[in-house]
Amino acid sequence: MSDEVVSAFEQDGRTMVYTRSGADTGTAFVLVHGIGMGQRVFRGLAEELGRSGVVYAVDLPGFGDSPEPGSALDMPASGDFLAAFVASLTESEPVLVGHSMGTQVVVEALVRHPELASRAVLIAPTVNAAERTAARQTLRMLQDLAGESPKVLVLGMIQYAKAGPRWFIRKLRQMLDHRVEDVLPQLRANTLVLRGEDDPVCPREWVRHVSGLIPQARMQEIPHRGHEAMIRSPQPVASMIIAHAATTTRRD
Repeated sequence: MSDEVVSAFEQDGRTMVYTRSGADTGTAFVLVHGIGMGQRVFRGLAEELGRSGVVYAVDLPGFGDSPEPGSALDMPASGDFLAAFVASLTESEPVLVGHSMGTQVVVEALVRHPELASRAVLIAPTVNAAERTAARQTLRMLQDLAGESPKVLVLGMIQYAKAGPRWFIRKLRQMLDHRVEDVLPQLRANTLVLRGEDDPVCPREWVRHVSGLIPQARMQEIPHRGHEAMIRSPQPVASMIIAHAATTTRRD
């Protein structure tokens, strides 16, 4: 197992801080956080996945330790930015793992650059088409946090404070404007779609719909978890991802 190393990726005036950790051999994983969050929320998950391979966890521009750029990229452009980062890595065929808004970025990256990877994991995919308003999403997040552990609440507050309200609102608008359901049928990666059993942000019907739109996808629920399914504890999410990483896929 290698120690965590912090580095930065730069392109077109934007800087993305990321960490590299885990084993020096095996499957590579790229972890992409949700809105207002950062790579630190993946700390426990990265440690578990690191037993099976190298783990890259990113702070998207303007979040976590990455500086706020002059302008906010929309979801397709964010996918291009993530794709450029993945293409710069020495490892081939990584598993791209997105959480919440990060699922939208991962989907765009793989649809626009299908050669990047053949496997993906979407945890708590957003945005539920039936509730695509800032007010409704805020309500659902508050409902989710009401039942969360102190660990989740503290990590969340720290990460939201780093992003700041102005940047958060700019990205929230882009997140809500993005119709991921229009893009999902073009996703050719073998995809695992995960939902916390108690997640009010991503209801079961919506996540089933997401899974059904992807040509190669299967859905699993995480018992007794909400929207922040992998923060309270990294299991069983880590085991589900590792099992999915071991699957084979076809290239159309």
